[in-house]
Amino acid sequence: MRELGIKQRAALITLMAEAREVSNNELENLAGFRLDGEERRVLNELGLVASVRERNNRPYRHELTDAGWDWCATELTSSTPPRSQSAGGALYALLGGLARFLERSGLRLNEIFEAGELAIDRRVRAAYTKLAPEPRAWVGLAALRSALNGEPRGEVDKALHRLNRAADVNIIPESNQKVLTQDDHEAAIRIGGEDRHLIAIGAR
Repeated sequence: MRELGIKQRAALITLMAEAREVSNNELENLAGFRLDGEERRVLNELGLVASVRERNNRPYRHELTDAGWDWCATELTSSTPPRSQSAGGALYALLGGLARFLERSGLRLNEIFEAGELAIDRRVRAAYTKLAPEPRAWVGLAALRSALNGEPRGEVDKALHRLNRAADVNIIPESNQKVLTQDDHEAAIRIGGEDRHLIAIGAR
């Protein structure tokens, strides 16, 4: 991948910190510059940033792609770029500390910065993917909660209620109540006036 300039690196790190779509006006307020011209086109062509605008007279809106998140994760352990000056050196020292925290915690970079609801929803989906032998396979909520390793029950319940409204998620009761264990009963979530014990995620 081609070497990125200081402003391009700063744009990527700012978009990482915001973890959302950011307009050029917001970017200027946050970081003191706009992402336009060749600097924007390079990031778009490299697939690191998605940039859109509704009309020619409207400011661009930018958001990190998955590749952009991967670049940021790699950049956490990179050396300070030349000509970064003291503020850049301090920033990269901070990024190095963030890399050490991620290694200790087992979290992914996007989970640090994304809004709370989005982050927990992603963790539920990730836990399901680890447990399910294939998409759309049924996984017990007891196993899912265990895989989430201490996430507050209330937050997981809220995430399950949100995910149940998604087109690719289905949460149902166990039809054979006799096979349910105490853990299954305790892990159940109340939706639509009934306890539900199983979840499946995947395109229908």
